[in-house]
Amino acid sequence: MTLLIFQIAIVLLTCLVCGWISSRLGQARVIGEICGGILIGPSVFGRITPQISARLFPQSSLGSLDVLSTIGLVLFLFLIGSELDYEHLRQQKATAAFSSFMSIVLPFSMAVLAAPLLQERFSPGSSGRLAFALFLGVSMSITAFPVLARILEERRMQSSSLGATSLMCAAVDDVTAWMILAFAMTLIPSESRPVPYAYRLLWLGAYLFVMLLILRPLGIWLAKRHERFTLSHELLGIIIVIVFASSAFTDAIGVHPLFGAFLAGVCFPRVKAWQAALRTRLHLILSLVLLPLFFALTGMRTRLDLLNDGRTWLWTGLVLLLAVTGKMGGAIIAARWTGNGWRTSLALGAL
Repeated sequence: MTLLIFQIAIVLLTCLVCGWISSRLGQARVIGEICGGILIGPSVFGRITPQISARLFPQSSLGSLDVLSTIGLVLFLFLIGSELDYEHLRQQKATAAFSSFMSIVLPFSMAVLAAPLLQERFSPGSSGRLAFALFLGVSMSITAFPVLARILEERRMQSSSLGATSLMCAAVDDVTAWMILAFAMTLIPSESRPVPYAYRLLWLGAYLFVMLLILRPLGIWLAKRHERFTLSHELLGIIIVIVFASSAFTDAIGVHPLFGAFLAGVCFPRVKAWQAALRTRLHLILSLVLLPLFFALTGMRTRLDLLNDGRTWLWTGLVLLLAVTGKMGGAIIAARWTGNGWRTSLALGAL
């Protein structure tokens, strides 16, 4: 326990400093928090003083930090989902649907074309061509949902038309990508067989039916009857239970738990007093403690030290170029096709 508390103190101090520097440079704090994780991780601190790094952050101890950060992220994505503006989303539904489609299809196709070149050099021997191509496609086409949500929240854009569109695109992209990844995992030999893919799709359909057609209308009905009441301690507790249950269910069927948390927020009744109470009660501890832990862990698990020769850096640059071009290009093409201006289209692609 002593080590865990000391680790939290080090990580939070690093995130505060790096987040402040990032904001002074005009970037989002989350960028600084990730860079802070890289600094105290094996890529920098572990390379300079490997023995001290191994004692402060042994691999076996990171699981506790991961659990804490995931709990924070689940609550944060619920909070973001609860503030999603339905009206903006209705106005941009064509853009959101087509952008979701194109920002998966274009980078995925580019990854599949590049897969044979990369497989010769980087594929583990147990994976076949199709599994490797699918994995690479998912890696290039998935959206960093928590990073996007944090940037929008910092810029106070999560309730804007652009913010709502990009969040919905990211949510659809993530579900699609995780289901493709689940299919890819069924192609790799394993002693413990995963849940059959068809069952996962059935459970996902049942989950969406319950959340969107039962739980959401029930929440709207309750809100209309009790919207004058404050968000009591007991009611908030029940809401949090539903959030964690939703998150656990999506995790169990092979979709990221953050999608379950976000969809629980989407289904939350749009009562302004309740939304304000949620933000007041949850935001401070999330932004100061739990979220920096997650983003710092992302940096700590980034192994830049393994890119140890010029050829590997060149291949990394190629993958990065394909991923950014495909992801941005798909969203920009879709936004322009559905009647948006260049400024909005470029912003959506960047997000």
